[in-house]
Amino acid sequence: TGEKPFECTFCDKKFTRKPNLDTHLRTHTGEKPFECTFCDNKFKAAQYLRLHLRKHIEETHFECTFCGKKFTLKKNLGEKPFECTLCKKKFARSGSLRTHFRTHTGEKPFGCTLCPMKFVAENQLRVHLRKHTGETPFECTLCPKKFAGKNQLRVHLRKHTGETPFECTLCKKKFAWSGSLRTHLRTHTGEKPFECTLCNKKFAVMGKLHVHLRTHTGERPFECSVCGKKFSGALHLRQHLRTHTGEKPFECTLCSKKFAHDKNLRQHLRTHTGEKPFE
Repeated sequence: TGEKPFECTFCDKKFTRKPNLDTHLRTHTGEKPFECTFCDNKFKAAQYLRLHLRKHIEETHFECTFCGKKFTLKKNLGEKPFECTLCKKKFARSGSLRTHFRTHTGEKPFGCTLCPMKFVAENQLRVHLRKHTGETPFECTLCPKKFAGKNQLRVHLRKHTGETPFECTLCKKKFAWSGSLRTHLRTHTGEKPFECTLCNKKFAVMGKLHVHLRTHTGERPFECSVCGKKFSGALHLRQHLRTHTGEKPFECTLCSKKFAHDKNLRQHLRTHTGEKPFE
């Protein structure tokens, strides 16, 4: 009938069966009553414990037809039978497809009880809640930095490994983070989605809008430790510090002359190309 009489008192999500509600409630309470008898791992649902137990008893239901390797979960085979009808992206699990579909519909059923934030997936809410609690259980093994979510740690690790998995299809430049690629693409499209509400000036990057707003407020939070001069943005402070250090990181590839600022290098390059853009 589609009726869902069992409603969560924390987030108003509804379920057709009470056991499903009981399992869901544990995502709010943190309760994990299903304990592994072989190790200290605990789980919120019996099915998660059953999957985990296969690691101990070596139950391998799914075998790769190419190499013979066996897995406890079908998704480990690399099969992705669930396809999004809107963008054709494929997923190994139906639940992942359902979560993905919300990125198209805008639905965000998982609301934080401590602030107005809402999320498309339950795990996103769990990670967000750690902002309120201050919990950072995922620690980088290469530096002391800690993170609230596993994905945040994975992204951070690229700083150490140098991995750049996100490639621009227009110029082949690569990036460590998807957000950096999105920002870069605006250099090709000219898109400037961040608009100042005071003067209507537009920016491709949110951070540049924040710096720009300080021209209206007069705020200068970045202070030089050498001479005390203050700046509206961290980039301006870094550039200023070169007047003290003498650093010139921008080098001409044609004559090896060096400059403290990239705009000075661009101007210098015109002496080689003969370009006169302001005639």
